[in-house]
Amino acid sequence: MNLYSVLEKGFPKDKSACAIETQDGLYYSWKDIERGTAMMANLLKNLKLPKGSRVAVQVEKSPEALFLYLATIRAGYIYLPLNTAYQAAEIQYFLENAQPALVVCTSKNFSWVSKVAFKSGTKHVFTLDEDRKGSLLDRASVQSDKFKTVDMKDNDLAAILYTSGTTGRSKGAMLSHNNLASNAKVLQKFWGWKKGDVLLHALPIFHVHGLFVAAHGALINGSKMIWLPRLDTAQLIHYMPQSTVLMGVPTFYVRLLADNGFNKSVTRNMRLFVSGSAPLLTETFNSFKERIGQPILERYGMSETVMLVSNPYQGERVGGSVGLPLPGVKVRVVDDNNRPCDVNEIGNVQVKGPNVFQGYWQMPEKTAEEFTKDGWFKTGDVGRWGGAANGGEAPKNYLCIVGRSKDLIISGGYNVYPKEIESFIDDMEGVFESAVIGIPHPDFGEAVMAVVVPKEGAKLDSQAMIATLKTQIANFKIPKRLEVVADLPRNAMGKVQKNILRQQFSS
Repeated sequence: MNLYSVLEKGFPKDKSACAIETQDGLYYSWKDIERGTAMMANLLKNLKLPKGSRVAVQVEKSPEALFLYLATIRAGYIYLPLNTAYQAAEIQYFLENAQPALVVCTSKNFSWVSKVAFKSGTKHVFTLDEDRKGSLLDRASVQSDKFKTVDMKDNDLAAILYTSGTTGRSKGAMLSHNNLASNAKVLQKFWGWKKGDVLLHALPIFHVHGLFVAAHGALINGSKMIWLPRLDTAQLIHYMPQSTVLMGVPTFYVRLLADNGFNKSVTRNMRLFVSGSAPLLTETFNSFKERIGQPILERYGMSETVMLVSNPYQGERVGGSVGLPLPGVKVRVVDDNNRPCDVNEIGNVQVKGPNVFQGYWQMPEKTAEEFTKDGWFKTGDVGRWGGAANGGEAPKNYLCIVGRSKDLIISGGYNVYPKEIESFIDDMEGVFESAVIGIPHPDFGEAVMAVVVPKEGAKLDSQAMIATLKTQIANFKIPKRLEVVADLPRNAMGKVQKNILRQQFSS
């Protein structure tokens, strides 16, 4: 079944009800979604795009951009969202790799995007701006507002999502209609979506979190979305009394806690705060629970799998743990020989389930490398079951992520897991956050290095911090070098780019 049909089943009977409210005071009804996606789908159909065509989109967030996504899958094509921060060389790589039949960009970028697109073999380039203007809408406005959703098979592709590229060249993760539909159905139940829920949506929609978790969640539940173009703390606080669910990256919660206007009164109708896309600091988890009276729900997923694991909606939420495998998802932690690890033993996280992607676009060898012989996907993350989590003792069936396997530091033959050291540094007075990396060392192969961001107004003493660590952890884990910096480099979803830190400090 087409993913759009699955989402559409959740639309309310009253199609005149508000589906999306914007900060500009615009209201879009469920009927508007049906009509708008039909007109765009008819436009795509009338372009006579070949079956399986990719539609690459790099536009600012808007309800019309969401309509374009829904129209693409409704018409049976493959949606390819691109980060709005990508520049010409990056866009050239994606377009040459994916060879889309249609590219949609902003009017301000049309001149250079169209040159790159046509050079890559793209036949059509349209524009779409956040103020409801552009050639896409002009062309779609004369199309019929009726469209029969194209039937699709479970494994037919709905989207290609390029990985963030924090550890190398981006790969296109191929996600099927069933990958996305199965995950939306599971999360609807697991997170207790209910009638009357209102989603406060401030995430970008070129990524799993904002598009496949947040937007899908509201659509499949027939829930209104309050649509903010980007993170704006004042706007979040303004709309929160009218909302019940917020999904954000850790930065959302750090900034909310820094605002004195964020309190229990503002959150009186909120039933669920979800955090993902980057690790949530223990201090943020604890401070939020103390301020608001309810804990943030942290979960774990990736571009290749959508959501995998989540702290429970009803039940214990543990800071430092991402919780339980979602229903239908299998998770195992194994050593380098694929033998299961004991509770509190660190190993490689591998997964199976209907949500696991179909492979990497045009990379069959890379796809084969990332799956075990018995069909488990190697996430590239390192973790453990249970044990000491930052927010307390995690139950033995709760997963704790220790870090990325590519971030593992091997110093003098010892394995060093950065997140363990980061947790000790982050607990020190005056520390806002930290990142631990490995840098070349003539004797040890790699040396442990810490890059630390102080809290506003705090002064940190590197040598004193190292001396404190010597009383807490084994000597081979102690940073040989500790640098204090103003901030850490991050990608668009808030993940620290350790590859950039390694380049910066390895020279």
